[in-house]
Amino acid sequence: MTSSADPRSLLYRSGQLSPEEARKLARQTLSACDDGELFLQFVASESFTFDDGRLKTADYSRNAGFGLRGVSGEMTGFAHANEISAAAIARAGETLSLLDPAKGPLAAPPARTNRHLYTDASPLDGIDFARKVALLETIDAAARARDPRVAQVTAHLTASWSVVEIVRPDAEPITDIRPLVRLNISIVAEQNGRRESGSFGMGGRYLYDDLFDPAVWNRGIDDALRQALVNLEAVAAPAGEMQVLLAPGWPGILLHEAVGHGLEGDFNRKGTSAFSGRIGERVAAPGVTVVDDGSIHARRGSLSIDDEGTPTQENVLIEDGILKGYIHDRLSARLMGMEPTGNGRRESFAHAPMPRMTNTYMRAGNDDPAELLSRVKNGIFAKSFGGGQVDITSGKFVFSCTEAYRVENGKLGAPIKGATLIGDGPSVLTRVLGLGNDMELDEGIGLCGKGGQSVAAGVGQPTVLVEALTVGGTA
Repeated sequence: MTSSADPRSLLYRSGQLSPEEARKLARQTLSACDDGELFLQFVASESFTFDDGRLKTADYSRNAGFGLRGVSGEMTGFAHANEISAAAIARAGETLSLLDPAKGPLAAPPARTNRHLYTDASPLDGIDFARKVALLETIDAAARARDPRVAQVTAHLTASWSVVEIVRPDAEPITDIRPLVRLNISIVAEQNGRRESGSFGMGGRYLYDDLFDPAVWNRGIDDALRQALVNLEAVAAPAGEMQVLLAPGWPGILLHEAVGHGLEGDFNRKGTSAFSGRIGERVAAPGVTVVDDGSIHARRGSLSIDDEGTPTQENVLIEDGILKGYIHDRLSARLMGMEPTGNGRRESFAHAPMPRMTNTYMRAGNDDPAELLSRVKNGIFAKSFGGGQVDITSGKFVFSCTEAYRVENGKLGAPIKGATLIGDGPSVLTRVLGLGNDMELDEGIGLCGKGGQSVAAGVGQPTVLVEALTVGGTA
């Protein structure tokens, strides 16, 4: 069991730390700082992997700890421990004594909110171990029964439940209870000695119930198998500069990586982003609007409050092609003379917060997706992406396609294998020729890395026609 009548009791234990002691320690340790907080966290997680016809892994963990951060000017002091006690916090406070004393009063606390974007219940409770294993076993059997070409099936189920409390010296503590679940299905199909794979994942900030719905996981099997069978027929990808049509939904990961990181406040404060100092300028084609919104109900990247206590919100970053602003934590906002946007995020209590995306997407346009396809005379249709690399300073990226098709004279042709997209984020936005009316958010599988930290994130976009991108291929 993970939850209790009072989840805060997982943070405050008799003889270790009380809420009153936490407030007192925050006041003492942060008295000479511009800003800062005591971040308390309890997290329980589990993970199951069913592979090669049997349960391969079953992991369960519980962890608790605190992170104490003080900010003075541009300097940050941070200490953490996996022991929540008054003595440990007092010791951590010694780190903050190394900071130069603040020259002004403590920054105002975050605004309060009663909004809850997800349930307080724990996905780890309510469904026993046997049912979780049985679900993965059922998925494995159902996938193998779908088609004789299925050679291997991997099903992965994971969940976490986190209780966080943000204690400041000048405000009441702020508590958030965060569920997160995910189901991934990967299928390898074999035909005439050739093997290809397909995958599908789904998840969000809700309980397991949705994932246990047969209609949901059967859809996952169908899509993973369809992708694997498509790739069995794939031919070598063409190479060169050509038109690219991007599918709605998950291909928004290209937007997230190639553009989104460049709009984070810390990079722009330091002048290391391709978008630094360009607010008010045209950075994208007319019609292109990019939004980061952490307040969408139950989405994977959503948070009722960020990890500094600031309520999340919809932030319009680019509107009709014009750069409107950046996403900020409290530090970057203060140093740039702007307001926090609810994007101060951290992987866990062992990490200091930084500006991070939540759910980042491009809004829909007015074009019919079929009409956009008809405009492509020589290019590719990229339906799904795998890994990629991005340079934040220049925005240059390389992304690999896991499902893509040749397009000639407005018609979908053969599936292609080994295609990579090469370009840079700012240029891609200026080369957008059309935006579909079919905006979709991804299914809930995103994981964003930055500065050695990983956090859950969401992406999305409509069908997007790009005038030209360099396609790396072997044909």
